[in-house]
Amino acid sequence: MTRGRRSMTAEMTGARRWFRRHPAHPGAPRLVCFPHAGGGASSYHGWARGLAPRVEVLAVCYPGREDRFHEPPAASVEALADEIAAALPLSRERPLVLFGHSMGATVAFEVARRIERACPDGLARLCVSGRPAPHATPPSAIHLLSDDAFVEDLRSLEGTAGDILDSADFRSLFLPGIRADYRLIENYRPTPGARISAPVTAYCGTEDPHVRPGQMRRWKEVTDGSFASRIFPGGHFYLLEQLPSVVADVAGLLGVEPCHEAPPA
Repeated sequence: MTRGRRSMTAEMTGARRWFRRHPAHPGAPRLVCFPHAGGGASSYHGWARGLAPRVEVLAVCYPGREDRFHEPPAASVEALADEIAAALPLSRERPLVLFGHSMGATVAFEVARRIERACPDGLARLCVSGRPAPHATPPSAIHLLSDDAFVEDLRSLEGTAGDILDSADFRSLFLPGIRADYRLIENYRPTPGARISAPVTAYCGTEDPHVRPGQMRRWKEVTDGSFASRIFPGGHFYLLEQLPSVVADVAGLLGVEPCHEAPPA
């Protein structure tokens, strides 16, 4: 193997493989964003527009989507969290906040546990959105539904345009990957009593059909730190409509001012 090929392989097994980085000022606080089931790193592009360069935004790119489309999906939430945590640069000198939406909230929680084992006091805060606390998540088996029933569940979340969901090309290309994410999260079983030391902030939409504000408040049971909850108008993908407000709230947690120009979704 040539030196160039070795370098490329090493690069792709580290941070550049797992994170799409938006440059920031030296020493800026770091925000790591975890997408929802079927979502890619590009879903946080608007966050970077609203926060960089005052915040370094790292959007996680899961295997099986975007430029990693041809990679097999992760075998488990735990395996996924192991690799993400190992690739994440840690420093006590730079505040680190994790934000995960839906499936991403669970993955972020598991990454948070690994960060705290590797670097005590290395995590400033965990932000979770649109997903019940791991120990309070009701069982489900949506990934076992027929394609038509599975699509109807996706439609109820209102995160994808109906005409796209009806497309045969969409179902052929993307439905297997989304179903794999659902299987991943529905087969996840949290370690009994698992908790973190960092503070937790929980976010949700008022009309989310899959999680209610009361369920989100149960995240306070997995932290030894402080807890706060934020409720915004909207459904499961309230983030799309409330993006400037949510970004401004997270910016406040990071101790910076958000961009005054509303970030695009």
